[in-house]
Amino acid sequence: MCFGTIGWGVKITGDELDRLYDAFREAGGNFFDSAHVYAFWLPNGYGSSDRALGEIVLRRGDRRNVILATKGGHPSAKNGYERPDDYLSPRQIASDVADSLGWLGVDRIDLYYLHRDDPRVPVGEIIETLDEHVRSGRLGAIGVSNWTHDRLAAANEYAVKNGRVRFSASQDKFSLAVAQSSKDKTVPDFTLADFNYHCDSQLPLCAYSPTANGYFATDGVKGARGYTHPVTTARLRLAKEIAAELGATPNQIALAYIMHQPFPVIPILGTCNSEHLADALGAARVTLTPQQIERLRAADGTAENRA
Repeated sequence: MCFGTIGWGVKITGDELDRLYDAFREAGGNFFDSAHVYAFWLPNGYGSSDRALGEIVLRRGDRRNVILATKGGHPSAKNGYERPDDYLSPRQIASDVADSLGWLGVDRIDLYYLHRDDPRVPVGEIIETLDEHVRSGRLGAIGVSNWTHDRLAAANEYAVKNGRVRFSASQDKFSLAVAQSSKDKTVPDFTLADFNYHCDSQLPLCAYSPTANGYFATDGVKGARGYTHPVTTARLRLAKEIAAELGATPNQIALAYIMHQPFPVIPILGTCNSEHLADALGAARVTLTPQQIERLRAADGTAENRA
């Protein structure tokens, strides 16, 4: 599992942040996810997640024991995140990398994602830019977030053909629920074609919003706005049934489901609540049978929503 740090340093601080970090580490977690854009929308939030993550890793003397991931290359956002139009240009990527290195207080970012795609930029140009940062030692592995499978496949084909570093992970919205389409055009739906691409390529998927914003933890109360769909309702009912069979919670069933896919899936836990974190971590101990997985996957009885 991965721990997402959105809101760290402003929404969650001090002893509370320390408790969450320590609980995750004590459970065996060592993978953390941040972003350049986090959490500009909160007072004093710009760069706060990178800073808070870097600070606690330094205080715990944990740098060699953890994997630090962050993201850059995000377009402008309303109310305070002004970006140039060419947000995936070599110049802007270099600036974002430099910012995150400084905020995290490290000389190397273990996994660096491009937070969004820009179809105007050829994939070869993007790969060449990132390859330079990897060769310089500033970045370890590279990944993408919110890219379509065709652009991702084309980028990796270019990398292999030209002896450049390839993308080794993708970060997308993926859960047991069916998500409503985003109004943000730089956030495409995760489609059945994307699912099949991961099955074929075995490229790891780091899933954000893996519990549908708390939908499965609150009996559909939270997350309803973004996940209202007959399939989601049916899967919640089945998650509750299977949870009762296994002595687990519906939230744990939802997380276990995405970790039982035919390709590697790493859920990114975004909670700021210690009890919710403990519940989510318990999903690692849940084993689903192939029959239970199929019940959940085929809840609506159609092929269109089987991802």
